Amino acid sequence: MLDAANTTDTQVETLLDINNIEVIYNHVILVLKGVSLSVPKGGITALLGGNGAGKTTTLKAVSNLLHSERGEVTKGSIYYRGQKVQDLDPAELVRMGVIQVMEGRHCFEHLTVEENLLTGFYTRKGSRAEMERDLEMVYTYFPRLKERRRSQAGYTSGGEQQMVAIGRALMSRPETILLDEPSMGLAPQLVEEIFEIVRDLNEKEGVSFLLAEQNTNVALRFAHYGYILENGRVVMDGPAAELRENPDVKEFYLGMSEEGRKSFRDVRSYRRRKRWLS
Repeated sequence: MLDAANTTDTQVETLLDINNIEVIYNHVILVLKGVSLSVPKGGITALLGGNGAGKTTTLKAVSNLLHSERGEVTKGSIYYRGQKVQDLDPAELVRMGVIQVMEGRHCFEHLTVEENLLTGFYTRKGSRAEMERDLEMVYTYFPRLKERRRSQAGYTSGGEQQMVAIGRALMSRPETILLDEPSMGLAPQLVEEIFEIVRDLNEKEGVSFLLAEQNTNVALRFAHYGYILENGRVVMDGPAAELRENPDVKEFYLGMSEEGRKSFRDVRSYRRRKRWLS
């Protein structure tokens, strides 16, 4: 496991390196404005911020899924293991070990849970024995999926569909998973369960994560390092433990201040008061 305190250690290998990228949609809409971040091997890196901050766009820039939405990286560079990847076909990136779990728990609704999982295995070459071994690995982390393996994915719960989406990614044996809004639409207990599984996969399987998440509170409890995005820019970053204790993060993202929990009315003028926004 990568300790939160040493994520900036120069001895830690960097897998993903995003350097000052800009993303434009439809040739005119500037969404990302000089975003830079890195994901170390063996780490859980959180990309935090509200709706529309640019989190999903950042993940899609890495996985090369922008073109389907008339978006493109117009400046900067993206490297994975030292290789420039922003012009690669998305399938090539998957073969390199990088896979994205999309926001919204995208499953093949007409297929069974197990058939969904097997589509992840088919992205790589492997024997039937490897396939069965990997299925059992997924079922070990997601025992609920083993119970529902013959059920149509479209008739499973939102939490189970999120598990299917992550399990399908695991079947491709990725080195890095780009996980987009895993808590969206889930009950707090399920959110906790999903994040605990992410931590187990990180610690036991060595999978590195870059996860985009609006739920700053839960993300900073499980991540090692965090970046906060606002209006397409990184406005703050640091070890997760330090961000949790940062007064600005407490007030503006966790709803807490030295005086206690703040109401929306108390903080709605935050844009005028944030120390990092001039």
